[in-house]
Amino acid sequence: MKSIDFFALIEPAAPMAYSKEFCSRYGAYDNSGLLLDCKNDVNAAVFALDLSKDAVKAAEKSGAGAIVTHHPAIYSKLASLSADDETSGAVLAAARAGISVISMHLNLDAAEGGIDESLARAVRAAGEKAAGKAAERCGEPTEDRMFTFSCGNGAYGRAYDVADGAAVSAEALKEALDGTLGGRHTLLFANEGKTVKRAASFCGAGADEEAIAFAAKNGADALISSDFKHHILKEAVSRGMAVIAPTHYASENYGFYQFYLKVQKIAGTAGVVCEYFENSALL
Repeated sequence: MKSIDFFALIEPAAPMAYSKEFCSRYGAYDNSGLLLDCKNDVNAAVFALDLSKDAVKAAEKSGAGAIVTHHPAIYSKLASLSADDETSGAVLAAARAGISVISMHLNLDAAEGGIDESLARAVRAAGEKAAGKAAERCGEPTEDRMFTFSCGNGAYGRAYDVADGAAVSAEALKEALDGTLGGRHTLLFANEGKTVKRAASFCGAGADEEAIAFAAKNGADALISSDFKHHILKEAVSRGMAVIAPTHYASENYGFYQFYLKVQKIAGTAGVVCEYFENSALL
């Protein structure tokens, strides 16, 4: 199938409507979609959280006609293109190889089963493990949501019990979450002996003043996100919250892999083979 047809095939798994509403309703900025269209045939695709020269090499090696990323391959204005530049050089490399690039950013953050929901599921699974409970649940857990959308049941920013009402140590929750996310460089900021009963999580760099207010309003005693600014971190700790900060990559790679598994099945019915490229150094 052609690149535009491949995009149309996978788009329902993370509808572009979420990106549009995220921007129009909540003032965000995004650049998702088919960002580099080589008008080529796509019989195989590589999924990578970021477009990089290494991801392009992996796609070339596998004969892929498309790379699907989470972070936009082109985000802000590219005033110039250089093969030596990591960002524009990767775009150039893909174009030279005739590989189209699709980026699913805010739409995938917010979509049902998307990256933000996946992070919350990972935290709850970690909470169950830290509490020594089985991870089996009946139905969907109750959660409060910061941003909701008229285009579907997706959301961004969630607050929820980490272990069905049980309290777990912040350290145990952090260690269990690392096990789920594959995290290697996760930071924990908490007073000694801090326990966590309820958490608020935001995939990627989602922790800001609004996120802290949402977390506090909904009784969270832990804040989980990435790329914390100092004043945000200080305020959260001053409010008595534990802060668990996986790398940006770790907070989103888990959910992006879940998206890959979903799309792999969809694409397989159309004869498109999918592979996953992971940059483990960023975990």
